[in-house]
Amino acid sequence: MSRVGKQPIAIPAGVTVTVADDNTVMVKGPKGTLSQWVNPNISVAQEGAVVLVTRANDQKENRSMHGLYRNLIFNMVTGVSAGYTKELNIVGTGYRCTLAGKKLTLNVGYSHPVNYDAPEGISFDVPAPNRIIVSGIDKQLVGEVAAQIRRVREPEPYMGKGIRYLNEVVRHKEGKTAGK
Repeated sequence: MSRVGKQPIAIPAGVTVTVADDNTVMVKGPKGTLSQWVNPNISVAQEGAVVLVTRANDQKENRSMHGLYRNLIFNMVTGVSAGYTKELNIVGTGYRCTLAGKKLTLNVGYSHPVNYDAPEGISFDVPAPNRIIVSGIDKQLVGEVAAQIRRVREPEPYMGKGIRYLNEVVRHKEGKTAGK
C-alpha cells in the first residue's frame, strides 16, 4: 500500500469536498473553488471531516496513481483554505520591478521593460522594488507563474545577477585570470 496514498486528508472548517458521478473532486473554501478529475480506478470517499483515497487493485498503474491523486486533493484543500505563495528576489544594479494593477513590469537589463500580466487566479505583490510575491490557490499555477517570471532573466553564474527564488543558492564560477 502506498505510504502517501493511505494517509487521510483532514478537511479544515469552512472547506467542503464533493465527489461527482464522473469522478471529479470539487473543493470549495473561503479563498475559492478547485476541481480535479480522478481516474476511475481510484476512489475518493468522504467520511466525516476526512477524505480517504483508495485504489481498486495493486496493478502498477493504480499504485502509481494512488499517491498522486491523494496529494493533488490535499494540495487543493490547502489551497482553498490557506493559499500558496512563491517569493522571488531580483539581484542586480538597476534591476527592479513595479506593479500597476495586475501588470508586472520588470526592468532587468534589457533595452526595454518586460511586462507580465497576471493570469486568472494569480495575484502579485511588490513589497520592495527588488522583491515579487506570487500568490494564488492553485499550487501548480503559482509555481508555473513564478518559474516564467524567473525565466525572464535567470541568475547568471559569474556575478549572480538575475531573478531568483527566495533563499535560492546560485553557484558562482570563477572569472578569467590574468596569464603569465
